[in-house]
Parts: sequence; C-alpha cells; structure tokens
Amino acid sequence: MRVRTLTQLTAGFLLTSAIAATPAAAQKAAAKTDFHQWAPTPPMGWNSWDCYGPTVTEAEVKANADYMAANLKSSGWEYVVVDIRWYVGNDTAHGYNEKNPDWNLDAYGRFVPAPNRFPSAAGGKGFKPLADYLHAKGLKFGIHIMRGVPVVAVQRKLPILGSKATAADIYSKEGQAGWLRDMYTVVAGQPGAQEYYNSLFQLYASWGVDFVKVDDLSSPYHKPEVEMIRRAIDRSGRKIVLSTSPGETPIAEAKHVAAHANMWRTVGDFWDSWEQLKEHFEVCNRWSPHIQPGAYPDADMLPLGRIGIRAERGDDRMSRFTPDEQYTLMSLWSIFRSPLMFGGDLPSNDAFTLSLLTNKEVLAMHSSSINNRQLFRQDNLIAWTADDPKTGDKFLALFNAQDQELAPASEAAWASAVITRQTPGHSQPVDVDITGARTLYLNVRDGGDDIAWDHADWLSPVLSNGSKTVSLSSMPWKSASAGWGNVTANKSVSGADLLVAGRKYEQGIGTHSNSMIAYELPAGFTRLQATAGLDNAGAAQNTGGTVQFLVFTQNPFRPMPADSVRIPVALTQLGLMGPCTVRDLWTGKTTRGVSGEFAPYVRRHGAKLYRISVAKK
Repeated sequence: MRVRTLTQLTAGFLLTSAIAATPAAAQKAAAKTDFHQWAPTPPMGWNSWDCYGPTVTEAEVKANADYMAANLKSSGWEYVVVDIRWYVGNDTAHGYNEKNPDWNLDAYGRFVPAPNRFPSAAGGKGFKPLADYLHAKGLKFGIHIMRGVPVVAVQRKLPILGSKATAADIYSKEGQAGWLRDMYTVVAGQPGAQEYYNSLFQLYASWGVDFVKVDDLSSPYHKPEVEMIRRAIDRSGRKIVLSTSPGETPIAEAKHVAAHANMWRTVGDFWDSWEQLKEHFEVCNRWSPHIQPGAYPDADMLPLGRIGIRAERGDDRMSRFTPDEQYTLMSLWSIFRSPLMFGGDLPSNDAFTLSLLTNKEVLAMHSSSINNRQLFRQDNLIAWTADDPKTGDKFLALFNAQDQELAPASEAAWASAVITRQTPGHSQPVDVDITGARTLYLNVRDGGDDIAWDHADWLSPVLSNGSKTVSLSSMPWKSASAGWGNVTANKSVSGADLLVAGRKYEQGIGTHSNSMIAYELPAGFTRLQATAGLDNAGAAQNTGGTVQFLVFTQNPFRPMPADSVRIPVALTQLGLMGPCTVRDLWTGKTTRGVSGEFAPYVRRHGAKLYRISVAKK
C-alpha cells in the first residue's frame, strides 16, 4: 500500500481548506432552504460505474460530458457523476485493488482525486477544475463516496479539521462493508464525528460538487450517519443533492430517508439482466406511495448502450437487453419517476439508445406526472398509470413480463435448501441418481431476497457409473445461460477462482442465478455428485446472496408463451368517460375515438406507453 506523504499534500490542502471556509451567511441560507427544492424533478445524468468501474479517468469523464452537453442537455440531462474510488491511483478493472492501493488523501484524512487519473487535480486543486469544466457547459458535477472514515486515516491517526480529535477517535469496525474494506463506521456522538463529515462536505463544496452518492448507507440502513451527512450538507452552504446507495433501503425507513436524502436505492446493483428488471415491478409497486417532489425512490442506473468497458461485471459489450426490454426499462423508470442515471459510454451511443434518452413526451411525463402507481397486475401482465397535473390527461404503461415458465422444485430430481452465508460451509453436497437420463439440467434460482450478488458454483461435479468417473466441468454443455455474466468452466462467473467459504476448488462451474446449464449425457452414467456452493464473491457482499440449486433429468421448460398478447384496460379504470384520444409516446402514433376498452397487443418482455385524453367536443 502506498500513501501520498503529508508533506506532498499539506500545502495544497491547507489552501483548499481555506477556500472551503463557507461564509456564515451562506451556511444559514442553505440551512433555511428545504433541500427537496434542490431536486424539484428526478435527477437525470450519467454515472461512470457501468462503463469504467473504479478506473474512470478525467479524459473519459470530459468526453461523456461533452456528449451530454451537445446531445442530451436540451432534454434535461445535467449530472455527470464520477463513481467509486477516484482516490486510488492504481485500481483495477472488474474488481478492486485491495492489495496495494495507491491512496490519495489530504492532511485531514479526506480522500482526494488521484492526479495520475485526474491531472487537473494536481497541486491540491481537487475536483474544482473538473467541476468548473462541467459548469462552463451548463452541467452539474457529482461524485461517489463510501460511508465512513478511511481505514488509512485511522491507522495514521490523522487530525480532523475543526476538532481536536483524530480519525482514530471516531471510528468503529462494527458495520464495516464486507465487499470493500476502505472505510470504518463513524460513531455518531463521538467528539469529532460530526466535524469529520462537516469537513468532507466543506471540501466538496469548495470543489463545486453538486451531487454526492454515498455508498454502503442504505442496506443495512445507517441512520446515524445519514443524519450526520444531512447536517454536514446543510452546513456546507452548497446545494448538494444527496443520493444513498445501495438498496433495498428498508421500507420502514421510508419517512426518515425522505426527510434526509433526495434519492435512495430500492434495489442492489442493477445490471442488464431481465430477471433483475422483472423484479422491479414488485419493488416499484412497493415504493410508489413514497414518491414526492425532491425525494425519489431510486431504481438504480440505466445499463444501456455500451457498458462493461472496465466495469465490475462482464466484458465490454452493448447492453444485453433486447430492444423490447429497453422499452420496458425506460417506460417503468419513467412512470415510476425514478432518477435516471445512464450507465453507458455516451460517445459510443447508437441512434436507438439516443432515441430512448431524448423522447420529449416520455421525459415530460417523467418530470411532471403525479399519482404514479400500479393500476393492476394479472400474473405477468402489468399496467401502471399516472396523471398529468396540467391537463388531466392519463398516462398508461402496459407491460408483458411473461416468461417461459420452469417446472417447480418439486419436479426436480434433486433440490437443495436455500443456501446463504449462514449455511454451514456456504454449501450443500449433491448426490443424484440419474439412471436412464439422456439430458442433464443444472439450475440455480434466486433464493428470494433483493440481493443481486448470487454468484453460485457447482464444485467438483462428477458423473459416475460405478466403475468410471468423468468430470462434468470438462464436458461441453449443450446450452448455458446465467442471470448475469456468462457460465464459466473452472472459474467463478466473475472470472476469479472458484472459492466457497474460503476454500479454493480447481474444478467446477461458475454461474449466477437465475441460470440453466444443459448437457447431453453419454449412456450408462447413473450418478451425479458435486458440491453446490455460494461463491465468496456473493457471500462477501453486505448481507450476502441466497441461492437454490436444482438438478433436472427431464426438460424443465414449459411451452413458450405467445410472442404478443392483448392487455385490456377499461377506460373507466382510469377515470375516463366517453371517446378518448390515445397517443403512443414511443412511436408518436395517435388513435382517436377510443371508447369503452383499450386493448393493445404488447410483445413479450416489451412495453407500451400512452397518453390518453378525453376527446374535445
């Protein structure tokens, strides 16, 4: 581990601290202003995470900002957010460098931008030059931070600006994130604790930061630190929008979080997985009563366009979502009024992706609609509605979330219990009689929580016939799909070693829920033996993943549902009477004289989005 020396940094940061001293009048004015007014509509912007993970550079941030200013600003997009670990000079793609991180922090234990990645930050300037660059384009600047005080600041007993305490006086190891151990919990009430957070946001205000995403704050919910952060922002004298992450934020804390933050996560990290997208219907329905001006449940980022360039998950790719699924994503996020944070590399955008981001009628609904709610759900046919407060028109979103159904666990040849990190050894032995089977299906299903870190491993899988054994991981599969990433032989789904409960396995199959791997079996094998385990990558994440493993020897897939189905809606369900005019917001097509019932066809995994007006007499 290499840390910038204090002599290298102190001079520049004493200057920064002097600049950061906020006039008392500005502080009082900010404290009197309701922070909800700082985000009167759901924030819209770009975030570096889905493209670049913890390795984004200043040049890449500027390139995305330039594109936003030229192509998206006129549609309401304004925030440019630098995500995690901008203070590490040698971080790694597809994960984090926790072996020898090149930390950059100032004399008061506050992380500062790595100058090799952000050259304009050299000489103690911090992010101010980059923020100035964005502000000159009419955009706003945001950063990501981790909750807490840096471990390295505690180890070095660095002083806290505005306090006689040091970092070593305000920390606790309790509650430390298991997935990234950069920070310790700040103990509310300890002398210096509030001053530490005050010093952070005083620094960010001096840089010109407009938006801060605070990670490891929502699930579990760290109420004391939420409150300290709110006080620190209000004291800073700058209107900094606060986003808490990741979720699901406990719904029991909905009132509290809405009183302290502008947006808060409702799910864990969301990627280009249909299974994850489908889960949002239930989540958004649960959170829709809590939408209010300046305080928004956050369904997480838009993993659209080109993503995965140097990201945590997957390789450089265009979003795996089909066009139908992308319409579903944008329609649900918009009628739910989630903040819209685009994850793709903007300069790599294609025309279709740009069209999703610049549809004026959809964005107008997202910005100003009210009474946003689920109208009905009939199995996997779903309707949402909202009102236009100016015209009285109704918005209607229709979703066909039907899937090819799987056989229940009761029909499997073998099924595990739900495996979590509370399961002894994070695993369960597999021993299945497969006599007479010609096809083998290995299925992993989500255990039913909201956690997306369900990395699962089939470890040391062996076929046997009493005298002969064959490693299943050495055989080619007939087909393989995973809920996230790609099924991988002899590696975890993230490409790392197969690790379960700290033990490394040389042979196995790495996958993720929900996944299905099919094999054509040679004749004569009678048993499958293996270990089914929750991979360390899942177990280490906050509350951990939950998975169930199943083995089928008969085709578990039910017949495919129809490609398109009608979803009927009685206009009276929307409170409308008489002939109506229906406008398709995605295509721009208008249909007049609709009465009684409106029943369009909606493609599987697709969506339709309409404005419905009572016809003028």
